[in-house]
Amino acid sequence: MSASIERRRLDAVVVGAGIVGSALALGLKRRGLDVAVVESTPPAAWRADAPDLRVYAIAPDSEALLGALEVWPAVRAARAQPYAAMQVWDAGGGAPLRFDAAALGVPRLGHIVEHGLLVDRLQAALGAAGVPILDAAVEGLEPGDDDVALRLAGERRIRASWVFGADGAASAVRGLAGIDLDARDYAAKGLVAYLRTERPHDATCWQRFLPSGPLALLPCADGRVSIVWSLPQGEADRLATVPEAQFNAEITRASDRVLGDLALDSPRIAFPLKRQLATRTREGRIALLGDAAHAVHPLAGQGVNLGLRDVGELLTGVDDALSRRRAPISETMLSRWARRRHSDNVVSARAFEAIHDVYSNAAPPAVALRGWALAAGNLPPLNRLLWGHAAGGAR
Repeated sequence: MSASIERRRLDAVVVGAGIVGSALALGLKRRGLDVAVVESTPPAAWRADAPDLRVYAIAPDSEALLGALEVWPAVRAARAQPYAAMQVWDAGGGAPLRFDAAALGVPRLGHIVEHGLLVDRLQAALGAAGVPILDAAVEGLEPGDDDVALRLAGERRIRASWVFGADGAASAVRGLAGIDLDARDYAAKGLVAYLRTERPHDATCWQRFLPSGPLALLPCADGRVSIVWSLPQGEADRLATVPEAQFNAEITRASDRVLGDLALDSPRIAFPLKRQLATRTREGRIALLGDAAHAVHPLAGQGVNLGLRDVGELLTGVDDALSRRRAPISETMLSRWARRRHSDNVVSARAFEAIHDVYSNAAPPAVALRGWALAAGNLPPLNRLLWGHAAGGAR
């Protein structure tokens, strides 16, 4: 770590060099703030020949933010799959619900992009912008009247006017700031893998609700699909280890053969599913963003988009302050931002959870209600709005 960083007080320190933390640090740097990033586990470089199993449906507003940060062109040039439609249907019956970009009057609903690619291009942009990335764990936070001292591993210390925790669902910053969690363990896992398909994916996201949980098939740039299959823990563990031929048969059946026969084309990984909401987004000069503040059910593919909306609204607040010749970050601005984002993220998390609960209920009354809700013209306004979110933010 540069001695000069230890000697001066930074405007901001961002803890976490993932997508959300890197985007925030880059945005603050581009606005003239003296900022550094702290990351205890530096990400590996992205490799085009080893696709990342973790992918996102990047919404148009997230694309716009990444474009403003001058990162999106490099992402698209590497590998990104636009999708123009999303189809949702229920294994219990009823007509499918389809969102189409042309019908909504937009060129596309979003892009499917690998996690590792986004992080890699953001890291490159941070380096080009001269943002230091400190390889260290945060072991303590010592708030003062006008700054926060961060105690790092190896008896190092840095000081900043503001600290932003974007260090994931197991956030050290959240714990050190004394912010509690409202959590729900779904007793389920998300199974992810790449599959080859008999029929083309048609640049469409497919999502089928099964009694065991939702199955999403996301179109990829190489013609394959990426799956996110939410399952009870035991079933997820079983499907992660059954012989490949058996897995192919079960995933083809679960997908309703919407793309014909499916065949595994990567390792399978299952990860625990939990909903976590920080009870507050800000504590003094410390604020939380992304999964550190809100980890939601993956059925709507909104986790990273919600985090990037945290970033976008914060940068908008900085821009407004600078246009008024005020300090870029202030108590008033940050409090207003924290209230808005906490409210929006709680509503989104609860709504996605409610959809999961309703569509995972095999009781006949629930199945009948779902069939009515998905029928053309019968979708309630709230659900229409939520599925607009799920379809990439086009609404």
